[in-house]
Amino acid sequence: MATPFPRRPDGGPPLVRSTVPAPTEREAELAEAVEVYHRTYTTVLRSSGETALRVLEPSHRAMGSSLHPLASSHEPDLGAFLYAVRRLPEAIYTAKTVLMGQSAEVFTQRGYGSVTRWAEASAPGRRRRWHDDGQGTLAVLIASASDVDDLIPTMVALQIEWNKLHAALAAGAVDEIESTAAGDLPAFVGGSEDDWLQLHEVWGRAFGQRLALIASRKMALQVQMLGGTQVGYARVTRRWWQQVTGVMRSESLLQRPLYFVSSNSHSIANLVTGLARRQEQRLVEWVSDQGPADLREELYRLRDGNNDSSASWANFLFYAARLHFRAASETDRARLRHDEREAGVLSVSSRTALDVAAQVIPLDRLSLANLDDRIGSVDADVLRQSNAVIVNIDYPLGLAAYNILREVAETAAELRGVYILGKAATLNADVGDVMISSVIHDEHSGSTYWLDNAFSVADIAPYLRFGSGLDNQRTVSVKGTFLQNRGYLDFYYREAFTVVDMAAGPYCAAVYELTETSRYPIGEPVNFSKLPI
Repeated sequence: MATPFPRRPDGGPPLVRSTVPAPTEREAELAEAVEVYHRTYTTVLRSSGETALRVLEPSHRAMGSSLHPLASSHEPDLGAFLYAVRRLPEAIYTAKTVLMGQSAEVFTQRGYGSVTRWAEASAPGRRRRWHDDGQGTLAVLIASASDVDDLIPTMVALQIEWNKLHAALAAGAVDEIESTAAGDLPAFVGGSEDDWLQLHEVWGRAFGQRLALIASRKMALQVQMLGGTQVGYARVTRRWWQQVTGVMRSESLLQRPLYFVSSNSHSIANLVTGLARRQEQRLVEWVSDQGPADLREELYRLRDGNNDSSASWANFLFYAARLHFRAASETDRARLRHDEREAGVLSVSSRTALDVAAQVIPLDRLSLANLDDRIGSVDADVLRQSNAVIVNIDYPLGLAAYNILREVAETAAELRGVYILGKAATLNADVGDVMISSVIHDEHSGSTYWLDNAFSVADIAPYLRFGSGLDNQRTVSVKGTFLQNRGYLDFYYREAFTVVDMAAGPYCAAVYELTETSRYPIGEPVNFSKLPI
């Protein structure tokens, strides 16, 4: 595994860029702590049996993760706890064992039966397939090594913080735990009032019961990896893509030119179907009656004329439509998919470990009347005569991005463009700002990619209502959200890397292989403007 400061094979200077200085001694020590943690859990997971998660706690604490700064403290780190709670299923609170595998067949082969018959479980903050046998065993399907780099530290963080809270609550610090108000807990248990209120919002009516559960049991998870080979990850990706190509084949679209977009499952559909506009009254009524408080406030503000631009109203409808769809019944969801299909958007849900939804959009099936005004002038005849297809996917996690784009490129008749959008952390901007990068450093390969981004601030500025646009930025694609510490961030920030994500680097590695005879490079600078792309 490469360090965050990759060096040349001959021992030369780091290759984040050709003139980058060496890290300070302290930064190098912190980077090595992350490496030790990664090596620890990757070697532990090679075991053929179950391993106690607690053996990973010392190296997790020593890493000094920026996402878990109080890991070594007796004081609870509710920020890290909240992060983990949102990304793990509720069933993990009572689980004893977590099994990780690349397909349902792997669990059957290992004697666990058909996990698809177990109860499904999910988490609000991470798309991943979980199954619960109801007797303390959870099975989770993993689609790439990045799933492991994300899942293991998240579970370790949850267990560390759970057991801190268990010690405080079990010691009798709080009487009548189930009826204790969130605002009263900081004085007895620690943590900030704001964090406790956020946890109360996440758990809702079950808040008191969850506190009582924490007080009653110490968390002691066992983990085991079933498989986890590179061939297995490639097989998962191929099965996922076969679902998409199956739809394309049935619609006679397989031989058409393809534009690949990695974004989310609602943005493009909103722009080209017009469904949110046609359901305006229904969405407004839903927000007024059942919508979240912050969205109701936005509705009232727009109604009062505080921002009467059509773009602001369209953005409101788009966001409301997304939340409404999430809360809709299966009947309503089926109706929406039918309406999208009638408007030219074919949805493909995933049934594999790669929980990434896709949309197939033949351009000649789109109606000019449905297009959002912000798309600009479109020639109806040209649109109708186009034989191109957009394949849009929900952004994947880390290395799954490389696997997906490589698989798409291998089977596409003609790949005409690759467009990547996603969520990222920032070291120099605010929530809601749009970051456009021209340099991508990939921690997986240690290579840095220089590119002429197809977009600039000028392209998006007319449509920004909240936040700013920042182009000519530099992105570092990290291995995991927990796998970074102050040494990482200080080093990258000093070298003007201000955007932190997980998928841009793996996507760049796949793009490199679209034009070169060799595999993506290790620890090298790559200038995409010099390649025949």
